[in-house]
Parts: sequence; C-alpha cells; structure tokens
Amino acid sequence: MTDTPLASPAGDSPPTRADFTRVAELHRRALKLHCYRMIGSLHEAEDAVQETLLRAWRGFDDFEARASIKNWLFRIATNVSLNMIASRSRRARVMPDQLGRPATEKPQGRPDTEILWVEPYPDAELDTLADPAAGPDARYEVRESVRLAFIVAIQQLPPRQRAVLLLADVLGWSAIEVAAVLDASVASVNSALQRARAKLATPDRHDRLTPTPMADEQQRRLLERYVRAWESADLDRFVALLKEDAIYAMPPWREWYQGRASITQFFASVWPAYRGFRLVPVGANLQPAFALYTLDAEGRWHAHSIQLLSLDREGIADFTAFMRPLAQGLFSAFQLPTVLEF
Repeated sequence: MTDTPLASPAGDSPPTRADFTRVAELHRRALKLHCYRMIGSLHEAEDAVQETLLRAWRGFDDFEARASIKNWLFRIATNVSLNMIASRSRRARVMPDQLGRPATEKPQGRPDTEILWVEPYPDAELDTLADPAAGPDARYEVRESVRLAFIVAIQQLPPRQRAVLLLADVLGWSAIEVAAVLDASVASVNSALQRARAKLATPDRHDRLTPTPMADEQQRRLLERYVRAWESADLDRFVALLKEDAIYAMPPWREWYQGRASITQFFASVWPAYRGFRLVPVGANLQPAFALYTLDAEGRWHAHSIQLLSLDREGIADFTAFMRPLAQGLFSAFQLPTVLEF
C-alpha cells in the first residue's frame, strides 16, 4: 500500500476530518500489526491502535497535510506502544522456555496468569503477504516478521531498540525517518540498530527464526497426519511427526518440554483424561495453526486451546498450545466459537 495523501478531492481546500477518517482507516491494520510487533500482545495492540487514532484525531488541527499521513500515524503508534511498555511492572512478554529449564514432570498447581505472555496473531488480520506499510529497504519479509519466534525474540530487546529495528528493518524506513519518530539523533539510531541486529543474530535465535523450509505438499501431508493423530488419540503417530529435539510449550503454564521422550511422557499422562479431540484449522502468524476442541460427557465440543506449529523438513520443530485462561480471549479474537455444533 502506498501512502495516501490527505487532501480534499478538489485539491484546493484544506483536508477535512472526513478525509482524515477515510485515510486513517486505510492504515488501521498496518498500525495494529506494528503495535503487535512492538508489544507482543494481540489485545494490547488493539488498545494501542485505538489510542493512536484518538491522539491523531485530537491532533488533527496541528497536522501538516503536506507531510506523510502514514509516517505521522506510525510515529504516534510507536510512541503509544513505548508508553504502554513503560507502564508495565514487567516490560517484556515471554514464552515458557525463557523462564527456566525444560520440565520432566507433569505440571502441578495452577497456570501462571501473572506473567505477560506473548500472544499469537490471526492471519485474518493480515491483508496480504506483502506488508502494506513496508518500504523498499525492508530487510525482513512479512512472513519472517510475523513468525511467533521473531515476535518472541524482539520482545527481549530494549523497547527503543525494538522500535528502531521494526521501523528500519521491517518497515524499511531510513535512519533519518526513524530518528524523527523517536526524537533521536541519526547516530544513536544507527548504533541502536547495530546492537539490535547483533542480538538477533546469535546462533540459537537465528536457527529459531529461520527454519529449513518445507515444500507445500510435504507440509500438507504432515498436517493431515497431525490432525489424524490427535483425533484418533494415537500417541505413537503423533510423536513420530516431531523432530528429535522438538519443543512443546503451553502458556500460561510455565512448564515446557524438549525432546520426543519428554513430550511423549507428558502427553501419555494427560491424553487419557480426555474423551476426544477435534482440530479446526486456523491461521496464526502465517504458520500452521489449529483450534483444539475437547468432548464432554454430553457430546459437546468445547474450546480448549490454540495450537501454533513451526515446521521444517525434518518435521515439527516447535509447537505451542495457548491454554485456558489465556485461550478464552484468543478464541474470541480468532472469531471462533466456544462450542462446536455438528
């Protein structure tokens, strides 16, 4: 999407608030995606966009129509996001494997709802595979920049470094443009960008951010087998689809599991408690994803979790199940029913 000038159709009179509303709405989804990358939360990103548009509306009279409406809105959105991050008692959203060593036993107690967890992002919120806000100098393709592993990794950057990296390498803005957004010098922007790139280039992070791609037909067959394994509760078939060093996490539980043996032991202990499973394909972070429903004694299928998979040629490398109570808000955000009707 190219930037849209904020001007009246006649071109000879000042822009109106109706013009502003029309143009701002064109950028809403791109702004929400930017805020999600900044904050790591689907729900907070929606709040940030609402605040961005409110501030822009209030500041409309001071806006110079000759300037870029897109840059103006992204400047507001970036600073709204930075303010939201600064207001947290704990600033970084995380995933379970960042909190400690892998577990070897079934979880005890209750899920940790005090931790700020990274959330998935619905593909339905993405207009196309081409980022509508990205410029020609973007270093990341949109698929790379919305993968869950990328969102998790950039949450560990200091907030201003995160903003610089997103504006420069994801949106393709120049150092001068980024400096204007952050009220910083070009030298400080370039320095922050170098530090952010170095942190993302460590071998462990690079491997998670750039898995070996899988051919479409191979992926389709693997996912079909994955669904059949779950819906038949065939543990052996399920585990056979995992890489030897696969990782399973289930926020808001802190416990996470690594390796086929550990994951097998976990699912062998929990699957017998369920009457049945149904998987509904959904899109999340431009990765394979499913909504999991479980069967109750009355024959109804109830929302359980949102599963997000990371694949490479050797199989399933990572899979995350966003569980209750976190899943309750996600089913609504993904426009999924809480009870399936057959």
